[in-house]
Amino acid sequence: MSGLDGTIVNIALPTLSESFNLTSSTVSWVATAYLLVMAGCVLIFGKISDIIGFRKVFLLGFIIFTVGSFSCGLLPDLLNSFPILVASRIFQAIGGAMITSIAPAMITEYIPQVQKGKAMGIVMTMAALGTALGPTIGGVLTQYLSWHWIFFINIPVGFLAVILGSKVIPGDMHPRCLTGFDRMGAVLIFTGLASLLFVVSEGFSFGWTSPVILGLAALAVLSLAVFVIHEIRTPDPLLDLDLFRNRNFLCTNLILVLVFFSFSGINYLLPFYLEYVRGFGASDSGLIMSSLSFAMMAAGILAGLLFNRVGPRRLSICAAILLVLAYFLMTRLHTETPIGYVVLSLAAIGFGLGLSISPVSNMVMNSVPRVKSGMVSSLTSLERFAPLTLGIAAFNMVFIGGTLHIASHEGVTKLAPVAMKQEVLAAGFDFAFLLSLAVGIVILILALIARQEIHPDYQGSEPGEPVML
Repeated sequence: MSGLDGTIVNIALPTLSESFNLTSSTVSWVATAYLLVMAGCVLIFGKISDIIGFRKVFLLGFIIFTVGSFSCGLLPDLLNSFPILVASRIFQAIGGAMITSIAPAMITEYIPQVQKGKAMGIVMTMAALGTALGPTIGGVLTQYLSWHWIFFINIPVGFLAVILGSKVIPGDMHPRCLTGFDRMGAVLIFTGLASLLFVVSEGFSFGWTSPVILGLAALAVLSLAVFVIHEIRTPDPLLDLDLFRNRNFLCTNLILVLVFFSFSGINYLLPFYLEYVRGFGASDSGLIMSSLSFAMMAAGILAGLLFNRVGPRRLSICAAILLVLAYFLMTRLHTETPIGYVVLSLAAIGFGLGLSISPVSNMVMNSVPRVKSGMVSSLTSLERFAPLTLGIAAFNMVFIGGTLHIASHEGVTKLAPVAMKQEVLAAGFDFAFLLSLAVGIVILILALIARQEIHPDYQGSEPGEPVML
């Protein structure tokens, strides 16, 4: 649900703009505020859960998320106030960060080793699926009901989650107090990540050389640099940077980042190809894009079933090979490409994503001690949604730059025939998707280098060095 709410609002922004009589740049704060708070808070709540326990953070997170969803759907119209909607989204995002940050850690903590692969496959697939299905579900709810229902849909789910969670989630065995919590690190990481994502997501709107963007970019660099120095020196850091000295931990985390980064370009740009080059409507484009989501769901469940039999490393290598092939197919689009080819390519991408996310997440979580599982769980969550924002900006710049270069090289102007403009656009999309192919090759190399490590905490053995498999 937290992944779904990160993208479900985007499709309703034009409707919200008309409803509140605001410009598109102003109303985009409904989406931007949620993203910035999620990015800034997710690592903080991961560390807090390691101290006070998963149960408290998870259940409180769902309560906040549900109340925030109700507030988003009801109060803005009731009080005729757009700022109330943005404030409600911020409150909702706090709950979303609490839920998202520790879901993988709860799998690692509570599920037996023999079932972890299947459990992580279900959880991570549903999280990614929520992100992918957000625009489709948001479009249906906005068109046939109203924009309020993109928030009201969370209320029954949240209500049931709190009741069920209070009954089935085990109690926290050794909760501690937050006396020694790294507050300075929390302020620095929130400021740094929120500033960075704002710069990336709003750079086009404000202008990359505008004082606001340049100032926030400098603030992001300074905050993150000071954060790194502070975390190295503090005895109980918010994020233990020493973990990245381990080659396998570094490789598997990089794989997660690059998988979602490469996916972001396809998920963002392809609807424009379908509508502007192929002439499909928004609903038909959403239906075509759903082939990726359903393939991702099927592959995620399959990865969970094969986890113990095949092993996470082999699954991640197979997934990387499939992603490289699928991204190559996406670089061959043109104005007359059969729609079956597009659907097949999307399904291949979705299958590769679903096959990679859960095994790689398991490799990350199983390589660290239990006392740091919340911290690392929140890191994997950040690596899931932050690259989506970074990727949109990167792929957008490559697409625009490539299209302009091709148009100038071919002498295409605004007065050129529509068919010629469509050919240039199609070539621009191919140019942008080359970036996905290049990133896919890097993912494959990292998958071949990485090895699985299982920390003794999850083997029932004495503390010591992780075991290489």
